[in-house]
Amino acid sequence: MKHIVLTGGGTAGHVTPNMALIPHLQKLGYQISYIGSYEGMEKKLIEEMGISYYGISSGKLRRYFSAKNFSDPFRVLKGFSEAKKLMKKLKPDVVFSKGGFVSVPVVMAAKKCKIPAIIHESDMTPGLANKLCIPSAVKVCCNFPETVDCLPKEKAVLTGTPIREELLTGDRKRALEFCGFTADKPVVMVIGGSLGSVVVNTAVRSILPELLKDFQVVHLCGKDKTDESLIGTPGYVQYEYIKKELADLFALADVVISRAGANAICEISSLAKPNLLIPLSANASRGDQILNARSFEKQGYSMVLEEEEVTPEKLSASIHELYANRKAYQEAMKNSGHTDSIALIIHMIEEYAKE
Repeated sequence: MKHIVLTGGGTAGHVTPNMALIPHLQKLGYQISYIGSYEGMEKKLIEEMGISYYGISSGKLRRYFSAKNFSDPFRVLKGFSEAKKLMKKLKPDVVFSKGGFVSVPVVMAAKKCKIPAIIHESDMTPGLANKLCIPSAVKVCCNFPETVDCLPKEKAVLTGTPIREELLTGDRKRALEFCGFTADKPVVMVIGGSLGSVVVNTAVRSILPELLKDFQVVHLCGKDKTDESLIGTPGYVQYEYIKKELADLFALADVVISRAGANAICEISSLAKPNLLIPLSANASRGDQILNARSFEKQGYSMVLEEEEVTPEKLSASIHELYANRKAYQEAMKNSGHTDSIALIIHMIEEYAKE
């Protein structure tokens, strides 16, 4: 039996593509093990799928000053030692990494143990974790055509992002019942990311009375980010995080407001949902979400509103404009010729597992 180790964690975007691959790997008879951080969000998600999970020490490598910059390198070294022991114990044929800092010691340990490691970069430009992993990887999968130019030519493969198949099977009627909505009013779905976005949440709630005149609103606001004062507001429902009913909620949504994390926007575009992206600002990140959003805007898939430009008036006007022009965005996404990411990645895994 072929054995694969999957790794990645820290945010949903570093876990859900691995989750999309798991059913296909199971069908091919792979033994699957997952290496993540001790108590990261990935632990619960993966264990719920019945996959063997192993936790290792994980530290974040920051581009800014922090007292933790002095202790985290030791956590990374400890994680490398733990990952190396796991590689010798599990003896996988191949490793697939979706990124996040927990993946760095795993990919490096794989190279040390002469196990081929394939990594995936979702954003337009490689993040720091993947930059550290690239020399140890045999192939680097990427999401955007522009990314190929940032990677070693012999390693870069344009694959797109694996999308969970269950997202394509949503039921609108079931979602109407779940939310308690009526069928005669369009629905705006707001996604603040797995950790939630205070900026997006606050902006949407600031225009809620006006928004609810024309729309119903499903708000996925992140852990501990619900607003108790809005519970019971007709036409508005809020959830910290949705897993089982997510496909149904996507089927219900007429338009989507989202951050611009690569995996989130790839799921939105694969479902051809007209969307307004509010990327995380360059002040709070390395600017990858801005690049992702502008690429999608250029291809005609998305409207973009920079975080610094968000005002109640602009947000309201953008949502109404998006809804009015929704068919043009839908057509652009439907005609995009998305690659079959899962098939491409599985084929690559099979090739290296054989070797």
